[in-house]
Amino acid sequence: MNRIFLLHAEDPVAVALADLPAGEILPGAATVRGGVPRGHKVALCDIAEGAAVYKYGQVIGHATRPIAAGEHVHSHNLGMSAHTDDYAHGSLAKPTAYVPEDQRDTFMGYRRGDGKTGTRNYVGIISSVNCSATVAHHVVREVEKRGLLENFPHVDGVIAITHGLGCCISNRNEAFAMLQRTIWGHVRHPNFGAVMMVGLGCETNQIPAMVEAFGKPPSGSMHYLTIQQMGGTRKTIEACIEKLISDVLPTANQARREPVSASELIVALQCGGSDGLSGITANPALGLAVDRLVAQGGSAVLAETPEVYGAEHLLTRRAVRPEVGEALIERIRWWEDYAAKLDGEINNNPTPGNKAGGLTTILEKSLGAVCKAGSTNLVSVLRYAEPVKERGMSMMDTPGYDPMGVTGQVAGGSNLLCFTTGRGSVFGYKPTPSIKIATNTPMFRHMEEDMDINAGSIADGEETHEQVADRIYQEILRVASGGQSKSEALGFGDCEFVPWNISAQM
Repeated sequence: MNRIFLLHAEDPVAVALADLPAGEILPGAATVRGGVPRGHKVALCDIAEGAAVYKYGQVIGHATRPIAAGEHVHSHNLGMSAHTDDYAHGSLAKPTAYVPEDQRDTFMGYRRGDGKTGTRNYVGIISSVNCSATVAHHVVREVEKRGLLENFPHVDGVIAITHGLGCCISNRNEAFAMLQRTIWGHVRHPNFGAVMMVGLGCETNQIPAMVEAFGKPPSGSMHYLTIQQMGGTRKTIEACIEKLISDVLPTANQARREPVSASELIVALQCGGSDGLSGITANPALGLAVDRLVAQGGSAVLAETPEVYGAEHLLTRRAVRPEVGEALIERIRWWEDYAAKLDGEINNNPTPGNKAGGLTTILEKSLGAVCKAGSTNLVSVLRYAEPVKERGMSMMDTPGYDPMGVTGQVAGGSNLLCFTTGRGSVFGYKPTPSIKIATNTPMFRHMEEDMDINAGSIADGEETHEQVADRIYQEILRVASGGQSKSEALGFGDCEFVPWNISAQM
């Protein structure tokens, strides 16, 4: 088993692939001082105080004191520093080598009336405001209690999509537009065979206004009512059940899986509970799978703008047009201003778990995170919950908080999710299935009931990145065709709808 991993020939640090005890002699004759945990950085040479420290051949911070060869490099001796602003928009963009359409891979998906393709066939009960959330959950419980799905075998389930927003906010700003985009992106999501919206009636976020603004989904697939209109809680629940039985469930039950080109897949990319191996194993392997998907005509959506901070120059170089790269930098500047106004700090993004796993600064975390996007062109930069319109790899502006990020990506049309983790994030989402990819073998074995794929085999020297990428790609096609992921088997997805709220709540 390899003991350390050097990511770039000129890096002064390497990553420990196993716990390194004090006294171990490393390649190049450096002796480990004091021990270095797995996933953490070890100095390969002496580093002067104030010197830039490189990993991936990129700056991840500066030495806050002299660092001796063989010493553990982490938050006690490595600090945040400036990074490049040489964005070179589009300098590395190149034509995509597409697989001919008649040779493309397929999966078994649901073709919808608006031309989109689903990987699941749920029915959604979606609240417009928190005031109708309890009723939405009651409706789902009544469906389960009455065993209604026994008569509709082609429906994957009835789920409640609820939230804590929708009223006492301005309806004339970007925050309100974000909320409406997020909700309507789920109303029109291809993984729903049909939906029913439930409102209170007097809220700011009026359902008819959303219908007018966004247009009603295909005929028969969307219905709505309000509690005040129906005469209270019990009457609303009964009205919903009657509508489900008469219209909604029969409509959804008509859907059947059929062979669909892999070009119809839109895969959301996430990493959470990361560690020092995330940028070495799972993320680059997922990036290779993304390149393969894009060559098939498919799409991927990178997100978590605060976790691109420090690596944005690697994406701007791949922008298909200068304005795409410039749009990403505009979002980066927005986040710098946003954090400053709220007395925040972008560099505080690596959580205690991330730091325990070996990640020190946001620059280091971001350089590993963008590996998920592979090497393909950046075709668009999307605002939160904006629909994906261009095939290829897009960047969506979201927070680094996983549930908020995924909520925006799914609202944008992502019909499948790939989620890498080194610490062991347990996460799933409805209506979009989640594939969990472990970065290291010990965690995979410890949490195997939650993890779908082990990319730690790369660090173990048992597989190449290409071999793991092939397993990820095949798992994408399997799960898209109806194969159950681990998070689905565990019942995740009922509590993870978390819209991003930047509004003044009055």
